[in-house]
Amino acid sequence: MSYQVLARKWRPRKFAEMVGQEHVLRALINALDNDRLHHAYLFTGTRGVGKTTVARIFAKSLNCESGVSAEPCGACSTCVEIDEGRFVDLIEVDAASRTKVEDTRELLDNVQYAPTRGRYKVYLVDEVHMLSAHSFNALLKTLEEPPPHVKFLLATTDPQKLPATVLSRCLQFNLKRLPLPLIEAHLQDLLAAENVACEAPALRLLARAADGSMRDALSLLDQAIAFGGGAVREAEVRSMLGTLERGQVLALLRALAAGDAAALLAVIAQLSEQVPDYQDLLADLLSALQQIAIAQSVPDAVDENLEEREAILALAGEMSGEDVQLYYQIGLIGRRDLPLAPDQRAGLEMVLLRMLAFRPLDTRPAATPARSSAGADDAVREAAAPQSAATEQAATAAVQRQPVRLSDDGADDWRRLVECMQLKGMLRELAMNCAVKQRDGERWAMELDAGCRQLLSRERQQRLQEALSECLQKPVQLAIEVATELRDTPAVQQRAEAEMRQAAAVDTIESDPNVKAIQKAFDATLHVDSIRPLDS
Repeated sequence: MSYQVLARKWRPRKFAEMVGQEHVLRALINALDNDRLHHAYLFTGTRGVGKTTVARIFAKSLNCESGVSAEPCGACSTCVEIDEGRFVDLIEVDAASRTKVEDTRELLDNVQYAPTRGRYKVYLVDEVHMLSAHSFNALLKTLEEPPPHVKFLLATTDPQKLPATVLSRCLQFNLKRLPLPLIEAHLQDLLAAENVACEAPALRLLARAADGSMRDALSLLDQAIAFGGGAVREAEVRSMLGTLERGQVLALLRALAAGDAAALLAVIAQLSEQVPDYQDLLADLLSALQQIAIAQSVPDAVDENLEEREAILALAGEMSGEDVQLYYQIGLIGRRDLPLAPDQRAGLEMVLLRMLAFRPLDTRPAATPARSSAGADDAVREAAAPQSAATEQAATAAVQRQPVRLSDDGADDWRRLVECMQLKGMLRELAMNCAVKQRDGERWAMELDAGCRQLLSRERQQRLQEALSECLQKPVQLAIEVATELRDTPAVQQRAEAEMRQAAAVDTIESDPNVKAIQKAFDATLHVDSIRPLDS
Protein backbone atom coordinates (compact mmCIF):
# COMPACT_ATOMS: atom_id res chain seq x y z
CA MET A 1 0.00 0.00 0.00
CA SER A 2 1.34 3.48 -0.88
CA TYR A 3 2.31 5.88 1.90
CA GLN A 4 -0.46 8.14 3.17
CA VAL A 5 0.57 11.55 4.45
CA LEU A 6 -0.03 12.24 8.13
CA ALA A 7 -2.53 15.04 7.47
CA ARG A 8 -4.83 12.56 5.66
CA LYS A 9 -4.07 9.50 7.75
CA TRP A 10 -4.86 11.27 11.03
CA ARG A 11 -7.74 13.38 9.78
CA PRO A 12 -10.50 13.28 12.45
CA ARG A 13 -13.45 11.03 11.65
CA LYS A 14 -15.59 12.13 14.61
CA PHE A 15 -16.13 15.31 16.59
CA ALA A 16 -14.44 13.68 19.58
CA GLU A 17 -11.22 13.30 17.57
CA MET A 18 -11.04 17.03 16.74
CA VAL A 19 -8.25 19.05 18.37
CA GLY A 20 -9.47 22.37 19.71
CA GLN A 21 -12.44 24.38 18.32
CA GLU A 22 -14.64 23.38 21.29
CA HIS A 23 -16.80 26.51 20.83
CA VAL A 24 -17.83 25.30 17.35
CA LEU A 25 -18.19 21.63 18.20
CA ARG A 26 -20.42 22.33 21.18
CA ALA A 27 -22.93 24.26 19.05
CA LEU A 28 -23.01 21.61 16.30
CA ILE A 29 -23.32 18.69 18.73
CA ASN A 30 -26.22 20.37 20.55
CA ALA A 31 -27.95 21.15 17.23
CA LEU A 32 -27.64 17.52 16.10
CA ASP A 33 -28.72 15.98 19.40
CA ASN A 34 -31.71 18.33 19.78
CA ASP A 35 -32.77 18.23 16.12
CA ARG A 36 -32.39 22.00 15.69
CA LEU A 37 -30.79 21.97 12.25
CA HIS A 38 -30.32 25.02 10.07
CA HIS A 39 -30.26 24.77 6.29
CA ALA A 40 -26.97 26.67 5.76
CA TYR A 41 -23.74 26.77 7.78
CA LEU A 42 -20.68 28.94 7.16
CA PHE A 43 -17.30 27.86 8.58
CA THR A 44 -14.59 30.54 8.58
CA GLY A 45 -10.97 30.59 9.70
CA THR A 46 -7.40 30.52 8.45
CA ARG A 47 -5.99 27.57 6.52
CA GLY A 48 -5.64 24.17 8.17
CA VAL A 49 -7.78 24.74 11.28
CA GLY A 50 -10.46 22.17 10.42
CA LYS A 51 -13.17 23.89 8.37
CA THR A 52 -13.76 21.15 5.79
CA THR A 53 -13.07 18.44 8.36
CA VAL A 54 -15.85 19.75 10.60
CA ALA A 55 -18.15 20.03 7.56
CA ARG A 56 -17.51 16.41 6.52
CA ILE A 57 -18.11 15.08 10.03
CA PHE A 58 -21.32 17.12 10.14
CA ALA A 59 -22.41 15.62 6.79
CA LYS A 60 -21.66 12.17 8.17
CA SER A 61 -23.73 12.90 11.29
CA LEU A 62 -26.67 13.94 9.10
CA ASN A 63 -26.59 10.84 6.88
CA CYS A 64 -25.37 8.04 9.15
CA GLU A 65 -27.57 4.97 8.74
CA SER A 66 -27.94 4.68 12.52
CA GLY A 67 -29.75 8.05 12.60
CA VAL A 68 -29.02 11.77 12.93
CA SER A 69 -26.73 12.30 15.93
CA ALA A 70 -23.44 13.84 16.94
CA GLU A 71 -21.89 10.33 17.13
CA PRO A 72 -21.95 8.73 13.66
CA CYS A 73 -21.18 5.02 13.78
CA GLY A 74 -18.25 5.25 11.33
CA ALA A 75 -18.90 1.67 10.17
CA CYS A 76 -21.96 1.86 7.93
CA SER A 77 -21.60 2.21 4.17
CA THR A 78 -22.54 5.90 4.30
CA CYS A 79 -19.89 6.75 6.89
CA VAL A 80 -17.25 4.74 5.02
CA GLU A 81 -18.08 6.34 1.68
CA ILE A 82 -17.98 9.86 3.16
CA ASP A 83 -14.57 9.11 4.75
CA GLU A 84 -13.32 7.86 1.37
CA GLY A 85 -14.78 10.87 -0.47
CA ARG A 86 -17.17 8.93 -2.72
CA PHE A 87 -20.60 9.43 -1.16
CA VAL A 88 -22.98 10.45 -3.95
CA ASP A 89 -25.11 12.79 -1.83
CA LEU A 90 -22.14 14.79 -0.50
CA ILE A 91 -21.34 17.18 -3.32
CA GLU A 92 -18.00 18.91 -2.69
CA VAL A 93 -17.35 22.00 -4.80
CA ASP A 94 -14.10 23.96 -5.04
CA ALA A 95 -15.38 27.49 -5.63
CA ALA A 96 -11.88 28.64 -6.59
CA SER A 97 -12.08 26.58 -9.79
CA ARG A 98 -15.80 26.97 -10.43
CA THR A 99 -16.38 30.69 -10.18
CA LYS A 100 -18.61 31.22 -13.22
CA VAL A 101 -22.35 31.72 -12.90
CA GLU A 102 -22.93 28.86 -15.36
CA ASP A 103 -21.20 26.46 -12.95
CA THR A 104 -23.40 27.60 -10.09
CA ARG A 105 -26.62 27.26 -12.11
CA GLU A 106 -25.62 23.77 -13.24
CA LEU A 107 -25.01 22.85 -9.61
CA LEU A 108 -28.36 24.22 -8.45
CA ASP A 109 -30.32 22.48 -11.20
CA ASN A 110 -30.08 19.25 -9.19
CA VAL A 111 -31.07 20.77 -5.84
CA GLN A 112 -34.75 19.99 -6.35
CA TYR A 113 -34.14 16.24 -6.72
CA ALA A 114 -34.25 14.00 -3.64
CA PRO A 115 -31.04 12.38 -2.31
CA THR A 116 -29.99 9.21 -4.06
CA ARG A 117 -28.98 7.24 -0.96
CA GLY A 118 -28.68 9.49 2.06
CA ARG A 119 -31.11 11.32 4.29
CA TYR A 120 -29.90 14.75 3.11
CA LYS A 121 -28.20 16.05 0.01
CA VAL A 122 -25.26 18.07 1.35
CA TYR A 123 -23.46 20.75 -0.69
CA LEU A 124 -19.98 21.47 0.68
CA VAL A 125 -18.62 24.60 -1.04
CA ASP A 126 -14.98 25.30 -0.18
CA GLU A 127 -13.41 28.77 -0.58
CA VAL A 128 -16.89 30.14 -1.25
CA HIS A 129 -15.60 33.73 -1.30
CA MET A 130 -14.09 33.00 -4.74
CA LEU A 131 -17.52 32.86 -6.39
CA SER A 132 -18.36 35.76 -8.70
CA ALA A 133 -21.05 38.32 -7.91
CA HIS A 134 -23.36 36.72 -10.47
CA SER A 135 -22.79 33.29 -8.89
CA PHE A 136 -23.78 34.65 -5.47
CA ASN A 137 -26.93 36.15 -6.97
CA ALA A 138 -27.82 32.79 -8.52
CA LEU A 139 -27.21 31.08 -5.16
CA LEU A 140 -29.17 33.50 -2.97
CA LYS A 141 -32.74 32.31 -3.47
CA THR A 142 -31.88 28.64 -3.12
CA LEU A 143 -29.69 29.41 -0.08
CA GLU A 144 -32.59 31.19 1.60
CA GLU A 145 -35.33 28.61 0.96
CA PRO A 146 -33.78 25.28 -0.04
CA PRO A 147 -35.81 22.05 -0.19
CA PRO A 148 -36.03 20.27 3.19
CA HIS A 149 -33.67 17.51 2.00
CA VAL A 150 -30.78 19.95 1.22
CA LYS A 151 -28.10 21.35 3.52
CA PHE A 152 -25.44 23.89 2.51
CA LEU A 153 -22.03 23.81 4.24
CA LEU A 154 -19.86 26.74 3.15
CA ALA A 155 -16.19 27.20 4.07
CA THR A 156 -13.95 30.23 3.54
CA THR A 157 -10.73 31.81 4.72
CA ASP A 158 -11.96 35.31 3.88
CA PRO A 159 -15.56 35.93 5.04
CA GLN A 160 -15.22 39.70 4.46
CA LYS A 161 -15.51 39.05 0.72
CA LEU A 162 -18.92 37.41 1.08
CA PRO A 163 -21.97 39.58 0.40
CA ALA A 164 -24.00 40.54 3.48
CA THR A 165 -27.01 38.89 1.86
CA VAL A 166 -25.20 35.53 1.96
CA LEU A 167 -23.92 35.98 5.50
CA SER A 168 -27.42 36.77 6.78
CA ARG A 169 -28.73 33.44 5.45
CA CYS A 170 -26.11 31.29 7.22
CA LEU A 171 -25.19 30.27 10.73
CA GLN A 172 -21.58 31.45 10.98
CA PHE A 173 -18.88 29.62 12.96
CA ASN A 174 -15.39 31.08 13.25
CA LEU A 175 -12.67 28.47 13.78
CA LYS A 176 -9.73 29.90 15.72
CA ARG A 177 -6.00 29.43 15.24
CA LEU A 178 -4.84 26.55 17.38
CA PRO A 179 -2.58 27.48 20.33
CA LEU A 180 1.03 26.32 20.24
CA PRO A 181 0.83 23.95 23.29
CA LEU A 182 -2.19 22.19 21.77
CA ILE A 183 -0.40 21.59 18.46
CA GLU A 184 2.75 20.44 20.25
CA ALA A 185 0.82 17.96 22.43
CA HIS A 186 -1.04 16.54 19.42
CA LEU A 187 2.19 16.05 17.47
CA GLN A 188 3.69 14.22 20.43
CA ASP A 189 0.67 11.88 20.70
CA LEU A 190 0.74 11.25 16.98
CA LEU A 191 4.46 10.39 16.94
CA ALA A 192 3.97 8.04 19.87
CA ALA A 193 1.29 6.22 17.88
CA GLU A 194 3.59 6.14 14.84
CA ASN A 195 6.56 4.89 16.94
CA VAL A 196 8.76 7.75 15.75
CA ALA A 197 11.49 9.04 18.07
CA CYS A 198 11.35 12.78 18.73
CA GLU A 199 12.78 15.59 20.83
CA ALA A 200 10.42 18.00 22.59
CA PRO A 201 12.22 21.20 21.40
CA ALA A 202 11.88 19.98 17.81
CA LEU A 203 8.10 19.65 18.20
CA ARG A 204 7.97 23.14 19.69
CA LEU A 205 9.76 24.49 16.63
CA LEU A 206 7.33 22.74 14.30
CA ALA A 207 4.31 23.98 16.28
CA ARG A 208 5.62 27.54 16.17
CA ALA A 209 6.28 27.33 12.43
CA ALA A 210 2.73 26.02 11.84
CA ASP A 211 1.35 29.38 13.02
CA GLY A 212 -1.92 27.98 14.38
CA SER A 213 -2.60 25.55 11.50
CA MET A 214 -2.79 21.85 12.38
CA ARG A 215 -2.56 20.82 8.73
CA ASP A 216 0.61 22.87 8.29
CA ALA A 217 2.01 21.29 11.46
CA LEU A 218 1.37 17.76 10.13
CA SER A 219 2.86 18.60 6.74
CA LEU A 220 5.97 20.00 8.41
CA LEU A 221 6.12 16.91 10.62
CA ASP A 222 6.05 14.69 7.53
CA GLN A 223 8.92 16.71 6.11
CA ALA A 224 10.88 16.57 9.39
CA ILE A 225 10.54 12.77 9.60
CA ALA A 226 11.83 12.42 6.06
CA PHE A 227 14.62 14.95 6.67
CA GLY A 228 15.69 13.20 9.89
CA GLY A 229 15.61 9.70 8.43
CA GLY A 230 12.73 8.48 10.59
CA ALA A 231 13.32 10.65 13.68
CA VAL A 232 12.51 14.22 14.66
CA ARG A 233 15.50 15.98 16.23
CA GLU A 234 15.90 19.63 17.16
CA ALA A 235 19.10 20.32 15.22
CA GLU A 236 17.71 18.80 12.04
CA VAL A 237 14.39 20.62 12.37
CA ARG A 238 16.23 23.92 12.84
CA SER A 239 18.25 23.21 9.74
CA MET A 240 15.12 22.25 7.79
CA LEU A 241 13.15 25.33 8.88
CA GLY A 242 16.11 27.68 8.66
CA THR A 243 15.43 28.93 12.20
CA LEU A 244 18.08 30.24 14.56
CA GLU A 245 18.89 29.20 18.08
CA ARG A 246 17.21 31.40 20.66
CA GLY A 247 20.59 31.93 22.30
CA GLN A 248 21.69 33.96 19.28
CA VAL A 249 18.65 36.22 19.58
CA LEU A 250 19.45 36.64 23.27
CA ALA A 251 23.01 37.61 22.32
CA LEU A 252 21.56 40.45 20.22
CA LEU A 253 19.44 41.57 23.16
CA ARG A 254 22.41 41.53 25.52
CA ALA A 255 24.35 43.69 23.10
CA LEU A 256 21.38 46.07 22.96
CA ALA A 257 21.18 46.16 26.76
CA ALA A 258 24.89 47.00 26.94
CA GLY A 259 24.61 49.65 24.20
CA ASP A 260 27.45 47.89 22.37
CA ALA A 261 27.12 48.58 18.63
CA ALA A 262 30.28 46.65 17.78
CA ALA A 263 28.98 43.53 19.51
CA LEU A 264 25.66 43.88 17.68
CA LEU A 265 27.37 43.92 14.30
CA ALA A 266 29.58 41.01 15.31
CA VAL A 267 26.57 38.87 16.27
CA ILE A 268 24.83 39.71 12.99
CA ALA A 269 27.98 38.82 11.06
CA GLN A 270 28.03 35.44 12.77
CA LEU A 271 24.31 34.90 12.10
CA SER A 272 24.65 35.82 8.44
CA GLU A 273 26.82 32.75 7.88
CA GLN A 274 23.67 30.66 8.37
CA VAL A 275 21.81 32.68 5.71
CA PRO A 276 18.80 33.34 7.98
CA ASP A 277 15.47 34.86 7.06
CA TYR A 278 16.01 38.35 8.44
CA GLN A 279 12.26 38.96 8.66
CA ASP A 280 11.93 35.91 10.92
CA LEU A 281 15.00 36.96 12.92
CA LEU A 282 13.45 40.36 13.59
CA ALA A 283 10.15 38.66 14.50
CA ASP A 284 11.99 36.47 17.05
CA LEU A 285 13.65 39.59 18.47
CA LEU A 286 10.26 41.29 18.84
CA SER A 287 8.84 38.18 20.51
CA ALA A 288 11.69 38.20 23.04
CA LEU A 289 11.19 41.94 23.71
CA GLN A 290 7.52 41.27 24.40
CA GLN A 291 8.48 38.60 26.93
CA ILE A 292 10.92 41.04 28.56
CA ALA A 293 8.19 43.69 28.83
CA ILE A 294 5.92 41.14 30.52
CA ALA A 295 8.75 40.15 32.87
CA GLN A 296 9.23 43.80 33.85
CA SER A 297 5.52 44.41 34.53
CA VAL A 298 4.37 41.02 35.89
CA PRO A 299 7.34 38.64 36.38
CA ASP A 300 5.09 35.77 37.47
CA ALA A 301 3.26 35.95 34.12
CA VAL A 302 6.32 34.76 32.18
CA ASP A 303 5.68 31.21 30.93
CA GLU A 304 7.44 28.75 33.22
CA ASN A 305 7.87 26.34 30.29
CA LEU A 306 9.84 28.93 28.33
CA GLU A 307 13.36 27.58 27.77
CA GLU A 308 15.01 30.99 28.03
CA ARG A 309 12.91 32.14 31.01
CA GLU A 310 15.91 32.85 33.25
CA ALA A 311 17.66 34.79 30.50
CA ILE A 312 14.49 36.82 29.85
CA LEU A 313 14.16 37.68 33.55
CA ALA A 314 17.83 38.67 33.68
CA LEU A 315 17.45 40.95 30.64
CA ALA A 316 14.34 42.48 32.19
CA GLY A 317 16.55 43.65 35.05
CA GLU A 318 19.25 45.03 32.76
CA MET A 319 16.99 47.02 30.41
CA SER A 320 14.69 49.90 31.33
CA GLY A 321 11.01 49.74 30.50
CA GLU A 322 11.34 52.76 28.21
CA ASP A 323 14.12 51.06 26.25
CA VAL A 324 12.11 47.86 25.76
CA GLN A 325 9.05 49.74 24.49
CA LEU A 326 11.20 51.89 22.19
CA TYR A 327 13.03 48.87 20.77
CA TYR A 328 9.74 47.06 20.16
CA GLN A 329 8.24 50.01 18.28
CA ILE A 330 11.37 50.55 16.18
CA GLY A 331 11.47 46.80 15.44
CA LEU A 332 7.84 46.78 14.29
CA ILE A 333 8.43 49.65 11.90
CA GLY A 334 11.71 48.13 10.77
CA ARG A 335 10.06 44.80 10.00
CA ARG A 336 7.54 46.60 7.82
CA ASP A 337 10.27 48.49 5.97
CA LEU A 338 12.80 45.64 5.74
CA PRO A 339 11.68 44.52 2.23
CA LEU A 340 12.44 48.06 1.00
CA ALA A 341 16.08 47.89 2.10
CA PRO A 342 18.59 47.33 -0.72
CA ASP A 343 20.06 44.47 1.32
CA GLN A 344 18.19 42.52 4.03
CA ARG A 345 21.20 42.19 6.32
CA ALA A 346 22.00 45.90 6.00
CA GLY A 347 18.36 46.68 6.71
CA LEU A 348 18.47 44.64 9.93
CA GLU A 349 21.71 46.30 10.99
CA MET A 350 20.14 49.73 10.49
CA VAL A 351 17.09 48.74 12.58
CA LEU A 352 19.31 47.63 15.49
CA LEU A 353 21.60 50.66 15.23
CA ARG A 354 18.51 52.88 15.17
CA MET A 355 17.47 51.30 18.48
CA LEU A 356 20.78 52.37 20.02
CA ALA A 357 20.73 55.82 18.40
CA PHE A 358 17.34 56.71 19.87
CA ARG A 359 17.62 55.13 23.29
CA PRO A 360 17.28 57.61 26.21
CA LEU A 361 20.53 59.28 27.20
CA ASP A 362 20.39 58.16 30.83
CA THR A 363 20.78 54.52 29.80
CA ARG A 364 23.36 55.02 27.07
CA PRO A 365 26.82 53.83 28.18
CA ALA A 366 30.09 55.34 27.12
CA ALA A 367 31.13 54.82 23.49
CA THR A 368 32.78 51.49 22.85
CA PRO A 369 35.89 51.40 20.65
CA ALA A 370 35.37 49.71 17.30
CA ARG A 371 36.61 46.17 17.00
CA SER A 372 38.26 44.61 14.02
CA SER A 373 36.60 41.75 12.17
CA ALA A 374 39.19 39.41 13.66
CA GLY A 375 37.69 40.01 17.09
CA ALA A 376 34.12 39.09 16.10
CA ASP A 377 34.04 35.95 18.26
CA ASP A 378 35.21 37.95 21.28
CA ALA A 379 32.47 40.49 20.60
CA VAL A 380 29.84 37.77 20.56
CA ARG A 381 31.07 36.42 23.89
CA GLU A 382 31.08 39.91 25.39
CA ALA A 383 27.54 40.51 24.11
CA ALA A 384 26.44 37.34 25.87
CA ALA A 385 27.87 38.55 29.20
CA PRO A 386 25.30 40.01 31.57
CA GLN A 387 27.20 43.29 31.99
CA SER A 388 29.48 45.17 29.58
CA ALA A 389 32.76 46.86 30.44
CA ALA A 390 31.13 50.25 29.92
CA THR A 391 28.43 49.41 32.47
CA GLU A 392 31.07 48.34 34.99
CA GLN A 393 32.97 51.63 34.48
CA ALA A 394 29.76 53.59 35.02
CA ALA A 395 29.07 51.65 38.22
CA THR A 396 32.62 52.31 39.49
CA ALA A 397 32.25 56.03 38.76
CA ALA A 398 28.96 56.08 40.68
CA VAL A 399 30.62 54.53 43.74
CA GLN A 400 33.47 57.07 43.65
CA ARG A 401 31.07 60.05 43.32
CA GLN A 402 31.24 62.38 46.34
CA PRO A 403 27.98 62.78 48.31
CA VAL A 404 26.11 66.07 48.05
CA ARG A 405 26.14 68.18 51.23
CA LEU A 406 22.67 69.36 52.24
CA SER A 407 21.45 72.39 54.13
CA ASP A 408 19.30 71.98 57.22
CA ASP A 409 15.92 71.66 55.56
CA GLY A 410 17.06 70.27 52.20
CA ALA A 411 14.39 72.20 50.28
CA ASP A 412 16.85 74.62 48.62
CA ASP A 413 19.06 71.72 47.58
CA TRP A 414 16.51 69.81 45.48
CA ARG A 415 17.41 71.45 42.16
CA ARG A 416 21.09 70.77 42.80
CA LEU A 417 20.23 67.16 43.63
CA VAL A 418 18.27 66.80 40.38
CA GLU A 419 21.37 67.87 38.42
CA CYS A 420 23.53 65.54 40.52
CA MET A 421 21.31 62.54 39.76
CA GLN A 422 21.77 63.13 35.99
CA LEU A 423 18.22 62.03 35.21
CA LYS A 424 16.84 61.91 31.68
CA GLY A 425 13.49 61.64 29.95
CA MET A 426 10.26 61.24 31.91
CA LEU A 427 12.14 60.55 35.16
CA ARG A 428 13.81 63.97 34.97
CA GLU A 429 10.44 65.62 34.26
CA LEU A 430 9.05 63.98 37.40
CA ALA A 431 11.93 65.24 39.54
CA MET A 432 11.84 68.74 38.03
CA ASN A 433 8.15 69.11 38.96
CA CYS A 434 8.61 67.96 42.56
CA ALA A 435 9.44 69.98 45.66
CA VAL A 436 10.67 68.90 49.10
CA LYS A 437 7.85 69.04 51.63
CA GLN A 438 9.70 67.57 54.60
CA ARG A 439 12.93 65.73 55.34
CA ASP A 440 13.38 63.63 58.45
CA GLY A 441 16.61 61.68 58.36
CA GLU A 442 16.33 59.10 55.62
CA ARG A 443 12.64 59.87 55.04
CA TRP A 444 11.91 62.39 52.29
CA ALA A 445 8.37 63.65 51.72
CA MET A 446 7.95 65.20 48.27
CA GLU A 447 5.09 67.04 46.56
CA LEU A 448 4.33 66.76 42.83
CA ASP A 449 2.61 69.50 40.86
CA ALA A 450 -0.97 68.35 40.14
CA GLY A 451 -0.59 69.29 36.47
CA CYS A 452 2.08 66.59 36.12
CA ARG A 453 0.36 63.79 38.03
CA GLN A 454 0.54 61.55 34.92
CA LEU A 455 4.33 61.36 35.39
CA LEU A 456 3.99 59.55 38.73
CA SER A 457 4.16 55.77 38.74
CA ARG A 458 5.45 53.18 41.18
CA GLU A 459 8.36 52.30 38.90
CA ARG A 460 9.47 55.93 38.43
CA GLN A 461 9.18 56.67 42.14
CA GLN A 462 11.36 53.64 42.89
CA ARG A 463 13.94 54.68 40.29
CA LEU A 464 13.99 58.24 41.65
CA GLN A 465 14.51 56.90 45.17
CA GLU A 466 17.42 54.74 43.98
CA ALA A 467 19.01 57.67 42.12
CA LEU A 468 18.67 59.94 45.17
CA SER A 469 20.17 57.27 47.46
CA GLU A 470 23.09 56.88 45.05
CA CYS A 471 23.62 60.62 44.87
CA LEU A 472 23.58 61.02 48.66
CA GLN A 473 25.44 57.73 49.17
CA LYS A 474 23.01 56.65 51.86
CA PRO A 475 19.62 54.89 51.84
CA VAL A 476 16.59 57.12 51.36
CA GLN A 477 12.86 56.40 51.72
CA LEU A 478 11.00 58.58 49.23
CA ALA A 479 7.26 59.35 49.36
CA ILE A 480 5.57 61.51 46.69
CA GLU A 481 2.09 62.99 46.91
CA VAL A 482 0.23 65.25 44.48
CA ALA A 483 -0.25 68.90 45.48
CA THR A 484 -1.72 71.98 43.80
CA GLU A 485 -0.05 75.29 42.87
CA LEU A 486 3.54 74.42 43.74
CA ARG A 487 5.77 77.48 43.29
CA ASP A 488 9.19 76.20 44.31
CA THR A 489 9.81 73.27 42.00
CA PRO A 490 12.94 73.28 39.81
CA ALA A 491 10.70 73.43 36.73
CA VAL A 492 8.96 76.60 37.98
CA GLN A 493 12.31 78.14 38.88
CA GLN A 494 13.73 77.22 35.51
CA ARG A 495 10.78 78.79 33.68
CA ALA A 496 11.07 81.97 35.77
CA GLU A 497 14.78 82.24 34.98
CA ALA A 498 14.09 81.65 31.29
CA GLU A 499 11.49 84.43 31.28
CA MET A 500 13.96 86.79 32.95
CA ARG A 501 16.64 85.95 30.37
CA GLN A 502 14.11 86.44 27.58
CA ALA A 503 13.02 89.81 28.95
CA ALA A 504 16.67 90.89 29.29
CA ALA A 505 17.40 89.81 25.70
CA VAL A 506 14.41 91.77 24.35
CA ASP A 507 15.40 94.83 26.38
CA THR A 508 18.96 94.60 25.07
CA ILE A 509 17.82 94.46 21.44
CA GLU A 510 15.21 97.21 21.81
CA SER A 511 17.70 99.55 23.44
CA ASP A 512 20.50 98.85 20.93
CA PRO A 513 21.26 102.11 19.01
CA ASN A 514 21.94 100.25 15.76
CA VAL A 515 18.56 98.51 15.92
CA LYS A 516 16.85 101.85 16.60
CA ALA A 517 18.66 103.41 13.62
CA ILE A 518 17.52 100.60 11.30
CA GLN A 519 13.94 100.93 12.53
CA LYS A 520 13.98 104.66 11.89
CA ALA A 521 15.66 104.50 8.46
CA PHE A 522 13.48 101.73 7.02
CA ASP A 523 10.32 102.23 9.10
CA ALA A 524 10.94 98.66 10.31
CA THR A 525 9.05 96.72 12.94
CA LEU A 526 10.89 94.65 15.53
CA HIS A 527 9.37 91.20 16.07
CA VAL A 528 10.21 90.50 19.69
CA ASP A 529 8.93 86.90 19.40
CA SER A 530 11.95 86.10 17.23
CA ILE A 531 14.44 87.17 19.90
CA ARG A 532 16.13 84.42 21.87
CA PRO A 533 18.79 84.60 24.62
CA LEU A 534 22.22 83.34 23.60
CA ASP A 535 22.09 80.50 26.17
CA SER A 536 18.62 79.23 25.17
